[in-house]
Order: sequence, then C-alpha cells, then structure tokens
Amino acid sequence: MSRPVPRQRWLATALAVGASFALSLTSTAEAHVLKTFGTYSVALGWKVEPTYVGAANAVQVIVTDTSQKAVTDIPDGSLTVVVSAAGQTSAALPLNNAFDADTGLGIPGDYEASIVPTVPGDYTFHLTGTIHGTSVDETATASDSTFDPVVDSSSVDFPTKLPSIADIATRMDRLEARASAGPGQSAGTDALTVAQAAQSAATDASNAAASAASSASVALQVGILVGAVGIVIGVVALALAIRRRPGAA
Repeated sequence: MSRPVPRQRWLATALAVGASFALSLTSTAEAHVLKTFGTYSVALGWKVEPTYVGAANAVQVIVTDTSQKAVTDIPDGSLTVVVSAAGQTSAALPLNNAFDADTGLGIPGDYEASIVPTVPGDYTFHLTGTIHGTSVDETATASDSTFDPVVDSSSVDFPTKLPSIADIATRMDRLEARASAGPGQSAGTDALTVAQAAQSAATDASNAAASAASSASVALQVGILVGAVGIVIGVVALALAIRRRPGAA
C-alpha cells in the first residue's frame, strides 16, 4: 500500500515545476522585448541568437497571461509582423503556433514567423494583431536592451570561410555589367564590324570579278577585231607586193 504524499512535498514539487517553466520562458525571452497588452504579456524577438546572415531563423512571440500561464490557442495569423532592414520592408508575415500540444514539443505560447536575414545590421519588428480580441501593436529595433542585430557568419564559418551574400551579389552584378556593357559587348560589336567588313569585301570582290570579266570580254572582242584588221591589211599588202614584182601581169 503506497503512502500518501505529504502536502508539503506536493507543494514543493508544484513550485519547482512552475519555477522550471517560468525559467524556461525567461531564458528563451531574455533577449526579447517584453510588453503588456490588457491581460496578456508578449515577448518579441529572434528565435535563435546570435543571429547570422543566411541562417534560417524566425521572429518569435511568446504569449502568457497575468498568471504566467502560456496562451496556446491563438489562431494562426491573428498576429503578424513586418520586418524592416537596410531600407527595405517585408510583407506582413503571419505568426503561427510553434508548440505541438500532441507531443509536447516546443514552448507553450510560442508563435513564430520564419525568415532568413540576408544582410547584417539592426532589424526592426512591427508586431500587430489581436489576442482574443485584445489589440496588439508594438515596434522594436535591435539594440542592447531588445534583441540582437544580425551579424555576418564569417566568425563561425568552419572549416572554410564562405563569401558573404553581399559579396556574391556584388560579384554577380559585376559579371552582369561586363556581359552587358563591358568587354563582351565590345567583342560582340567588333565581331559584327568584322562580319560587315567581310561581307562588303566579298561584294567588292564580286563586282571586281564581274568588271574584270567584262573587261576581258571587251578586250577579247577588240583583239579579235584588231586581228581581223591586221589580217586584211596583210592580205592587201601581199597583193600589192605581188603586183609590183617584175613580170607580173
């Protein structure tokens, strides 16, 4: 027969479990912005920190009520976040429930919007929407008192340092510029010029050949005529010579 658990031990166990849960929320949201909206507490920040360029991440929102109980039944998309960085602004990204109640995986009250930051710097989150009818509107920018900025991943690249996305984009821009306005275009223009010159030369050669053929024909005709005249002159000269010979009739 099992002995009943003393009330003091049960209370100590409950407090320990509650403290552990509260500690897990605190450690997760330690680099988040904490705000209260009505009876709800909202923690806003990155899911993973440090936050590196090119690494999959998410904007994370953890929602609890006044008794620090996780709010796990907010419909997906009731909260959205707009991310701004480097002078650009994203579309409104829906925050979806990341906690799996069936398996217990994840953090209760955790809502996330997946994003891959592509430039280093201070990002700004604009959170809006409703929590069971309570309006939420909060804007926060990366700082020492909010959440981490996005940094280049070169400090953690191993074993080979990878070029940054900005470097790759710059190189691609240079290649495109060369292809469209650089040596490639010059080479293409030169090739076209050479082709045109070759065609012109071929035309001139054809004309010259035709002219030469025409000249040769004329020359041949003149030669034949001159030859005929020469033959006639020769015949006449021969006849005169014969007549002048002594004893000619």
